[in-house]
Amino acid sequence: MRYPYGTNLTTLIALLQACAQHKNLRKGKEIHAYILISGFLCSPLSTTSLINMYSKCNSITDALTIFDTSTHHQNQNLFAYNAIVAGLIANDMPRPALESYWGMRLAGIRPDKFTFPCVIKACSDVKEILEGRKVHGLLFKFGLELDIFVGSALVHSYLKFGFTDEAHQLFEELPIRDVVLWNAMINGFAQIGQLGMALEACKKMVEEGVVLSNFTVTGILSIFSMMGDLNNGRAIHGFAMKMGYDSGVAVLNALIDLYGKCKWVEDALKIFEMMPEKDIFSWNSILCVQEQFGDHGGSLRFFDRMLRAGVKPDLVTVTTVLPACTHLAALMHGREIHGHMIINELEKDGDDKDDDVYVKNAVMDMYVKCGSMREARLVFDKMNYKDAASWNIMIMGYGMHGFGGEALDMFHGMCEAQLRPDEVTFVGVLSACSHVGLVSQGQEFLVQMQSQYGVVPTIEHYTCVIDMLGRAGQLEEAYELVSAMPIEANPVVWRSFLAACRLHGNATLAEVAAQQVYELEPEHCGSYVLMSNTYGAVGRYEEVSEVRYTMKQQNVKKAPGCSWIELSDGVHIFVTGDRTHPEDYLIYARLNSLTIRMYEHGY
Repeated sequence: MRYPYGTNLTTLIALLQACAQHKNLRKGKEIHAYILISGFLCSPLSTTSLINMYSKCNSITDALTIFDTSTHHQNQNLFAYNAIVAGLIANDMPRPALESYWGMRLAGIRPDKFTFPCVIKACSDVKEILEGRKVHGLLFKFGLELDIFVGSALVHSYLKFGFTDEAHQLFEELPIRDVVLWNAMINGFAQIGQLGMALEACKKMVEEGVVLSNFTVTGILSIFSMMGDLNNGRAIHGFAMKMGYDSGVAVLNALIDLYGKCKWVEDALKIFEMMPEKDIFSWNSILCVQEQFGDHGGSLRFFDRMLRAGVKPDLVTVTTVLPACTHLAALMHGREIHGHMIINELEKDGDDKDDDVYVKNAVMDMYVKCGSMREARLVFDKMNYKDAASWNIMIMGYGMHGFGGEALDMFHGMCEAQLRPDEVTFVGVLSACSHVGLVSQGQEFLVQMQSQYGVVPTIEHYTCVIDMLGRAGQLEEAYELVSAMPIEANPVVWRSFLAACRLHGNATLAEVAAQQVYELEPEHCGSYVLMSNTYGAVGRYEEVSEVRYTMKQQNVKKAPGCSWIELSDGVHIFVTGDRTHPEDYLIYARLNSLTIRMYEHGY
């Protein structure tokens, strides 16, 4: 790498700042190399600038390496500490940020007004209330209790802790109420769900003549988004356009979120497409909109566009788009997203174990729903921390795919890990018993779940057991349980029982179940179809005609079946009787061939 002869430290620092601003990590590393060979690394200014550059380029590991190395050069001064604390906070690592702050105090370095806002945010992020109060006490010692930036951070922190009275008292004591302080109040109230208080703060801010910032407008839009208030949201949109606030990316992102949550998808898409620049929050917002309205294919298309645009996915991205793979059973897309997580180090254990387990649970759930229990188990086994949901996903998955023994092994493993089974756990366990015919064990679990684990059986648990008895052909026992259970049977219970009657050709009990479903859900087509098939299976064709006539009289129509498969060129959707697929001739030819072979084999 060559730079003009005579390049000095001031120029290199300016170049590092430019790299940080544009998140150009590759060029930043080149300048870092030049600093090394030029002997400038001993300068405290270069150390601080490098930490700042790496932090803003989301390469916090490199930033920490620079910070740790600077110990040997005695460059760990106030500026280096401020840079690493701010960098850790910006990269969502509040616990290490607090640890760096404690190291700073042990080193005898006095914090300043740039240190405390970051430390206060770290305390609120990890819910360190006691440490937050200690920091508040230090502000008086260092004469910073009236500093507007420190005060704003403190107000926001107290609101995040839910201490509204103390936050309001601090607000009143600060000598200057600028837009930063008002924004802290507005967004603090909004984050704890006090939307009325947030709007009241907005009103007072305007009354005091404080000029709104882009951040204020974003906060107000977020409030109306949470309230689902489209009319007032539109009014703020109009105000933003009139005052020129609508050119900011953050404001446009908030508008996408507003219109998405208010079910105006076209407006959200229109704003997204007209944005001259899109950041990671823009892409995450539009992905959320797609998922909220069940356009899972759209989610995957936007994710592909995001990657082509060179935007790296973050944890929000992957947890938003993984459910699309789950709903479509798009295993190849799911693997691709998991691969991006690994490449971008999103799967590493971070500072917040709750976030880590949530993300890994989402990956596991995707593999389970896509039928790849082997890959789900690999993710599960590599997890350092597992919550109840982690075990439940695996139990449900094994049960769903017919691995009853593995599901029960998982249940026992969960108990050995001293995690208490919950309602979801027992739905998974009972479903597993149902799918593999473990009738006696399933009945035992229904009793034990309350007597041994304190979980009261719900309608879902009874449905699983009724399904289990029905699959095993024990229709009388299933009917007795439906009649005796302490919860009134809903249509799902009766349909499950009806399906079992149809499976075993018991038209008498099927009529009882069908009559119950007709009364509870007279317009549900599934029950009529099951009853018709039951009569057909036992040769009662007059009753088949009667059921179909009743359907016609009640205007009950059977929804066409729909399925899809994932191939290398995308997801292909098929509907009953559909001839729109470009290869429909080949598809139906193969279908007819398979039908003939089935007849030949006696099916």
